Amino acid sequence: LSGGSGTRLWPMSTPERPKQMLALTAEETMLQLTARRATGERFAAPIVVANARHADMVEEQLAAVEASAQALILEPMGRNTAPAIALAAIAAGGGSDPLLVMPSDHVITDIAAFHAAIHAAIPLVAEGWLVTFGIDPHAPETGYGWIHVGAEISNGVHRVANFVEKPPRDRAEIMLAAGDHVWNGGIFLFRADIYLGALAVHAPEMLVACRQAMARAETRGRRVFPEAEAFALAPADSIDVAVMEKADRVAVVPVDMGWSDLGSWDALHAISDIDSDGNAHHGEVIAIETVNCLIRSDGIRIATVGVEDLIVVASGNDVLILPRGRSQEVKKLIEAMKA
Repeated sequence: LSGGSGTRLWPMSTPERPKQMLALTAEETMLQLTARRATGERFAAPIVVANARHADMVEEQLAAVEASAQALILEPMGRNTAPAIALAAIAAGGGSDPLLVMPSDHVITDIAAFHAAIHAAIPLVAEGWLVTFGIDPHAPETGYGWIHVGAEISNGVHRVANFVEKPPRDRAEIMLAAGDHVWNGGIFLFRADIYLGALAVHAPEMLVACRQAMARAETRGRRVFPEAEAFALAPADSIDVAVMEKADRVAVVPVDMGWSDLGSWDALHAISDIDSDGNAHHGEVIAIETVNCLIRSDGIRIATVGVEDLIVVASGNDVLILPRGRSQEVKKLIEAMKA
């Protein structure tokens, strides 16, 4: 899944070049790192669902890491994750092959742990279970959905007791202390036919719209353009709302794999290599008596003296400055600039 506008990491991430197209945590971009997690004999070439304006970038970046897509589905408009995954399931043939669904803008540092979790889930997937991967929580996070882990079905795989929407702080603290909840990381594994069958039961209008959009799609090489008029009729629901919270056989694999959704500049600072003063610098930066800052530039030089706990990001003609801990408020700036 490679849609989204990526505005939470403005000014570097923009609708024209969202965060999955950027090299934020390594020399390779987030999209390239995601593709590398699913290479080798166990994996087919990826199916990528993206915004049409990003088609050239997606193809160029995947080709650079020898992970070219078998199909590049270019949405005429964003309709959330459930319809996007439906398009991919249809493109995959709608059969019994398992689909590993990954957002292309997440960080996973322990690939071996991720692959072990996939391996543990495969037998249940073959039996028709819808599987999600639960992130081992380390904080009472209010920005993520949570999953209540139920009884163990097989080795390391549990039934989902229930999904919890983004909780208030006090409830998050209770769930963290209880030890039987995990973060909902938005990564899934299921058979294409089982997912489409679940849509037929729980979101039939969405399935009809997606099938019609793909039946009327224009194909140019590997690029697939679903028909806009039909796709616009698909309800814009997440996979959790449309399917996972309603289906019967839903399982979760709790896994500690060094995951982050990289949803803010604070999150990037938290996973970055820092110097002895707690700073994470990238680009041309001069920092004197500077402590616990994230300072990043893709062009102009940034110089600081005697500051602490700041986020400073410069890209092109834009500069962002705000205190650490408030980077989620970038959305206020985006709204102000729209106005």
